[in-house]
Amino acid sequence: MTLATATARPLRIGPIDLDVPVVLAPMAGITNTAFRRLCREYGAGLYVSEMITSRALVERNETTMRLIRHHESETPRSIQLYGVDPKTIAEAVRIIVAEDHADHIDLNFGCPVPKVTRRGGGAAFPWKSSLFAAIVDQAVKAAGSIPLTVKMRKGIDRDHLTFLDAGRAAEDAGAAAVALHARTASEFYSGHADWNAIGELKQAVTSIPVLGNGDIWSAEDAVRMMQQTDCDGVVVGRGCLGRPWLFGELAAAFGAESHPVDATLGFVANAFRRHAQLLVEFFDDEDRGCRDIRKHVSWYFKGYPVGGDIRTGLATSSSLAEIDDLLGLLDHAAPYPGADAEGQRGRSGHPKRPALPDKWLESREIESSASEMMRGAEIENSGG
Repeated sequence: MTLATATARPLRIGPIDLDVPVVLAPMAGITNTAFRRLCREYGAGLYVSEMITSRALVERNETTMRLIRHHESETPRSIQLYGVDPKTIAEAVRIIVAEDHADHIDLNFGCPVPKVTRRGGGAAFPWKSSLFAAIVDQAVKAAGSIPLTVKMRKGIDRDHLTFLDAGRAAEDAGAAAVALHARTASEFYSGHADWNAIGELKQAVTSIPVLGNGDIWSAEDAVRMMQQTDCDGVVVGRGCLGRPWLFGELAAAFGAESHPVDATLGFVANAFRRHAQLLVEFFDDEDRGCRDIRKHVSWYFKGYPVGGDIRTGLATSSSLAEIDDLLGLLDHAAPYPGADAEGQRGRSGHPKRPALPDKWLESREIESSASEMMRGAEIENSGG
């Protein structure tokens, strides 16, 4: 599906060596154990969990404790944490380390969702530079020998950019790598990612790897990003929705061993069925697993000759038997549709004025009175 190739370029994050410089971005409701296992079956790299709220982990929320579990086949294990309080983040990190839940921890500072940023969390957080530095510093110390990385955005908007300061602060605090989603919070997922900013960050942060994120829809995009920015690796988010085999294409593009991809409709149907099976195993509930796969239908079959009745059936099925019957109606020999299946997938939206706490932009420092307000930012949400 792509002929793009690049010189083999391993990636080292702390003690973790990756033959392929590729990371699966955390996506809420998507990157659970089932999806991570599926992606890993096709390719190589580092596969990060759904975003975990640090407070929920410290309080041992039942759902959160299930989300941090990994299948025995997952190595290395990676968890992304989100929080706004240095002490809570550090305690969550200590739990992960002491109880051996992960081999790598990532901190999320990229969420652009208004209900998070209006309380100072997510992509709004690095604006408070001292607090940002403190949270990374305490998390790194709590992690000990476990590598801890940081994922962030360019800043709040084009007039309030933070990525260079935040990248250098993370480097100084001992982070093992930094990843940049090359959009601001105000851009949400709209427009085009600013890959030039990734190159700027690579020039500013010199002692640890810099990873690029944004608009990687194909292996060719990943190769171009690394050539254009000189970044050390790529973080893939929406581009793999309904295309877990993208990690196989990425592995091949970077010179690693991988299974060939011939994305006929039959190939896609088999991947969809495998995903459904893994979700059933993850939830230990066939009905729930089959309900969860419904949101993936449009992504998997984008551009393919799949009729509306079959799409509707797959999006309402509640058993693997129903899914099998519907997939059996497809023309499995139908070839890959080319451009119709390519390009953007998942959410995009439009630029919007970020929702921020009152007077948030007046100072780079945090007022003590704002601490309680920021606790409300610690809610489950999608990373950015």
